[in-house]
Amino acid sequence: MGERASSILVAVVQFAPTDDRMRNRDRIAAFVAVAAARGARLVVFPEYSSYFVHPLGDGFVRNAEPLDGDFVAALGEAAGEHGVFVVAGLVEQTEDAHRFSNTLVAVDPLGDVVATYRKQHLYDAFGARESDWVVPGDLDAPQIFDVEGVPVGLQTCYDLRFPEVSRRLVDAGAELILVPAEWVRGPLKEHHWQTLVTARAIENTVYVAAADHTPPIGVGTSLIVDPMGVAVAALGEATGVAVAEVSRARVAEVRESNPSLALRRYRVEPID
Repeated sequence: MGERASSILVAVVQFAPTDDRMRNRDRIAAFVAVAAARGARLVVFPEYSSYFVHPLGDGFVRNAEPLDGDFVAALGEAAGEHGVFVVAGLVEQTEDAHRFSNTLVAVDPLGDVVATYRKQHLYDAFGARESDWVVPGDLDAPQIFDVEGVPVGLQTCYDLRFPEVSRRLVDAGAELILVPAEWVRGPLKEHHWQTLVTARAIENTVYVAAADHTPPIGVGTSLIVDPMGVAVAALGEATGVAVAEVSRARVAEVRESNPSLALRRYRVEPID
């Protein structure tokens, strides 16, 4: 079978991280073991997996870690033990004494960091002010990493409301987009979450795997959507792991019948 027939099993993990960093790491390791036992080659955790309380505050700054800190080391150990890729949200230290970076980290089965992404669109909406505590990510070129032939891109939570973020990832070659999130509950928020995840998959003819926190803060409803907008795996409100196949052959098939990327007449460029 050729390269386009490459496929992997992907897991989204839904749980509620806490202010206990060690417990968060232990729970992540246990979830990785469960996902790997079900055949997953890539395991995706929510935003703020290393540390979380609601609302944001100076505790995040005090509990921020560097990329070479305990949290990323623990991701690498879990990935190495089970021979999988792991992606999770890190509260990362910055040079700003009063703010941190909302960072996604991807590690490979050797435990090495293969991609990072710092949230570009901060959640200054619905009464929240993430920018009071978080340094926005630079508009760097996407870091696409390969999981057994499947090219993967990263974005975070509120980025989902900006379709150009996903389109830049697709222009860089991504056929699977990961969306770790802490999608805060509120009027119609679950509807927005499911609609936007599905729209990003349909309009880009890619897979989208989105992992959220459980209620009562997050909406839950983590899901994996295929290029035709079909939820091939999903969770409700409870803690758990959902696994689905991601197939490059499916992406190619959908793009042949719906060549919307080839037919577009606009390109996406960052605003300086």
